[in-house]
Amino acid sequence: EVQLQASGGGLVQAGRSLRLSCAASGFTFDDYAIGWFRQAPGKEREGVSCIDRSLDSQYYIGRVKGRFTISRDNAKNTVYLQMNSLQPEDTAVYYCAAVSGWLCTDHDFEYDYWGSGTQVTVSS
Repeated sequence: EVQLQASGGGLVQAGRSLRLSCAASGFTFDDYAIGWFRQAPGKEREGVSCIDRSLDSQYYIGRVKGRFTISRDNAKNTVYLQMNSLQPEDTAVYYCAAVSGWLCTDHDFEYDYWGSGTQVTVSS
């Protein structure tokens, strides 16, 4: 059974940090790029960051560049999203997703597997 389990969300004050984890099982993790998406209430889901299967490339949307860092540990089948200097506008449910192949994409319809999401709430 394919599983992507996102965890690490919570309620924090603006300026603080959180680290999200995405633990994968049931598929060949090394063969997939992994992305993080988020969806805020009343808004469309957006791609936040992605790391390719070789760890050579990481991608970020402009609003999180310099604050978020994505990494992956292929030995543990886990991807992390370190989020620093959090702002209220970062409040959303965060999802991790896996897309087969070498390259990242911000098109959510291209992803093969999705996790259940973890809530991040940033208070001002």
